[in-house]
Amino acid sequence: MGATTMEATTVYARPARNTRILLWVIQGALAALFLFAGGMKLAASADALAKMTPLPLGFMRFIGVAEVLGAIGLILPGLLRVAQGLTAFAAGGLVIIMTGATTVTILAGQGVGALVPLAVGALAAFVAYARWEPAPSRSTIRRSTNH
Repeated sequence: MGATTMEATTVYARPARNTRILLWVIQGALAALFLFAGGMKLAASADALAKMTPLPLGFMRFIGVAEVLGAIGLILPGLLRVAQGLTAFAAGGLVIIMTGATTVTILAGQGVGALVPLAVGALAAFVAYARWEPAPSRSTIRRSTNH
């Protein structure tokens, strides 16, 4: 018999215009925050960092690099329209960092102070969720079958 072509598509619903604008505003604010925070961790002297936190210097420098890269990852993929899926991964990495920051703040006995990294982490989680585009499943790829 003849060849039958079946085409199934999964439609990824783009966020509404207002949501896209809100996402860009949040991403811009988070990028500025993490560029500043990460830059400070990289530029500060070892003595200054030691006064701010009991965590090891090398670890704080690593966090600084991760924050700067995360900030770049929030903005550049969408701005350049290249590898835009990386934005969700950048935001997810920042969620991990903020989870650690919230935990360290609570363990230091500053419960109310933990609300700031918790809120920043929640905003990063919102960006990660909203920018995530799931890969198409096998059933959504064009198939040709012969009968």
